[in-house]
Amino acid sequence: MSNPKVWVVIGVTVAGIVILAETRRRRLRARKLEREDFGAFIDRFELLPFPQPPPPAARHILFSLTFTVKDIFDVKDWVTGFGNPDWKRTHEAAGKTAVVVTALLKNGATCVGKTVMDEFAFGITGENVHYGTPTNPQMPSHIPGGSSSGSAVAVAAGIVDFALGTDTIGCVRTPASFCGILGCRPSHGLVSTIGVLPNSQSLDTVGWFARDPSILHRVGHILLQLNQVEPRRTRCFIIADDLFQLSKVPKQKSIQVITRVTENLSGYQPPRHVNFGQYVAANVPSLRVFCEESMNFQIGINALKALSSVMFLLLRYEFKTNHGEWVKAVKPRLGSHVSDQVSAAMDATHEDIKTLYKVRSEMRAALRSLLKDDGILVVPTVADPPLKLNSKKGPSAEFLDRAFALLSIASMSGCCEVTVPLGKHDGFPISVSFLAFHGADKFLLDTVLDMYSFLQEQVSLVSNLSPVPDTNGHMDASELLKEKGNAAFKGNQLNKAVSYYSEAIKLNDINATYYCNRAAAYLKLGCYREAEEDCTKAITLDKKNVKAYLRRGTARESLVLYKDALQDFKHALVLEPQNKDANEAEKRLRKLIR
Repeated sequence: MSNPKVWVVIGVTVAGIVILAETRRRRLRARKLEREDFGAFIDRFELLPFPQPPPPAARHILFSLTFTVKDIFDVKDWVTGFGNPDWKRTHEAAGKTAVVVTALLKNGATCVGKTVMDEFAFGITGENVHYGTPTNPQMPSHIPGGSSSGSAVAVAAGIVDFALGTDTIGCVRTPASFCGILGCRPSHGLVSTIGVLPNSQSLDTVGWFARDPSILHRVGHILLQLNQVEPRRTRCFIIADDLFQLSKVPKQKSIQVITRVTENLSGYQPPRHVNFGQYVAANVPSLRVFCEESMNFQIGINALKALSSVMFLLLRYEFKTNHGEWVKAVKPRLGSHVSDQVSAAMDATHEDIKTLYKVRSEMRAALRSLLKDDGILVVPTVADPPLKLNSKKGPSAEFLDRAFALLSIASMSGCCEVTVPLGKHDGFPISVSFLAFHGADKFLLDTVLDMYSFLQEQVSLVSNLSPVPDTNGHMDASELLKEKGNAAFKGNQLNKAVSYYSEAIKLNDINATYYCNRAAAYLKLGCYREAEEDCTKAITLDKKNVKAYLRRGTARESLVLYKDALQDFKHALVLEPQNKDANEAEKRLRKLIR
C-alpha cells in the first residue's frame, strides 16, 4: 500500500462516495420539504406583523394568522419573479412591499413566503415547468388550478390560514374550486394593485383564499376597507339554469342545496331562475361583433363564448402593451401553453380597442340591471373536474371553452364573485360561485358568512339522497299523453310539453319516441344536459333513431362537447346519408375542433 497512486484512487473514491451521499441527502431533504409544503413555495421567509397596540385596545383583526403571497406581489428586498426565472434574472429586488401585503401585516398577520404561479399569470391549470406544479391536497394526481396555484395549495393543505392571489381570467376562482376551498375575486378596482405586477389592468384583481368563511370575511374587510356595520337587507338568489347545464354535477348537489338553504334561513327570498346566456345575448349588443359566423348568437352559450373571446383580446392587448418590449428583448424560456399565449399576445393586432371596453361597460350594466340591490347570481365555478397532471396534450379546446364561458362573467363585468366548496362528486371537489353587482362586496361576503354552515349541512344531507324510480303503466294512456305533449310543443308551451312527455314516460319507460320528443322540448328551453340524457336513453332503446342522434348532437354542441357532438352527427349521416342538418353540422364542428 506504499504506492501513492493507490492512495490517490482510494482518496478519490472516498471523496466520490461522500459527495454522492451528501447529494442524496440533500435531494431527500428537498423532497421531504416539498412533501411538507406540497411544492407550493418559491421562497420561504417571514415578515412579522406590526406591533400590537397596548391594552386596553383590542387585538388586531388578523392577530396570529399566517398567510403567503403569489410570486406577483412585491416584497421589499425580494425579486418579484412573475413565475418565470428569466423575469427574475432580469429584474431587481423590490424597493417597497405591495400595499395589500403591508395592510395585512399592519392588522396582525404574518407572511411566510411566496408561492408558485403560472408564468405571467397566464393559464388556469397551475402548472409551472420551471418551479414544478404544486400538489393538489384534495387530488394529488390532478392539477391544482391556476394561475394562483401555490397560494391555493398552501391554504388547502393547512400550511397557512389564508393566501393572496390575483384573478385576471379565473386565476383565484379556478384553484379554489379544484382545491376545495373558498376563493374571493373582489369588484374590479376596489383593492389596491400598487406593488402587484400587471397582466391586464382592465381584468386584474387581487383575490384571496381561505378555508374558514370568517377568515375570508376578515381579510375582505381589511383589503376592501369596509365598514363593520351595514343595515341587513333581504337576499334573492338568481340561479343560471343554462350554465348548470354545462356542469356534470347533479342538480341535487348544487341547485337543490342552494334552494334548501334559502328555505331555512330568514331574510332570503325564494330563488329565481334565468337563462343567463340568453340574457347576455339580449343585453350586451356589442358582443354580436365578436360572434363567429357559425354561431347562433341567440343560443346563450354562444354569447358567453363570444364574451370570453373579447376577454382574451383585451388580455392580449394589455399584456403586449405592458410587457411586449421585455419579451422581444429577453426572449424568455416558457412552458408550451404559456408560450402559445404570449405568442398570441405578441402577434395580435388591435384595430378597435374601444369596442372591447364597450363590451365590458355593457356587461357591467347588464349585471347591475339583473341583480339590482338584493340579487346574487349562482353559477358553477367551472364546468369540469380538475385534469390529470402532466397531460401531454394539455387542456382540450372544449375544456377551456366551457371554463372561460363561466369565468368571463365576473372578469368582463368587474363584479365580485366568491367560490364556495360543495363537497365532492365522483371523488372530485365541486363548488358554486356567488356573484353580486360591482361594489356589493360586503353584501356578498356577509351572505357567504351567513349561510356557509347551513350550506355545508345540506351538502352532507343530499349526498345520501337517491332518485325516485319511475313506474310503468298502460300503453294507451301514455300515447294520449304523448299527443298532448306534441300539441303543447307545437303551441310553444314547452314546460307543459315536458310535463306531458314525462307523464308518458312514467307510464311507459321503454318508448324511445317519448324521450326523443322530450329532448326536443328541453333543447328549446335551453336544458341541454337533460336533452342529452333523454337522447342517450332513446338511442339505447332504438339504435337507428336519427332524430335522437341529431338532437343529442345539438345538445352536446351547446354544451361545448364538440367531439362527442361530431360523432353523433356522423352516426346520423350513416343512417341517413342525405340528411342536410347532419351534413351542415358535421362541417361546422370540424371547423370548431382545433
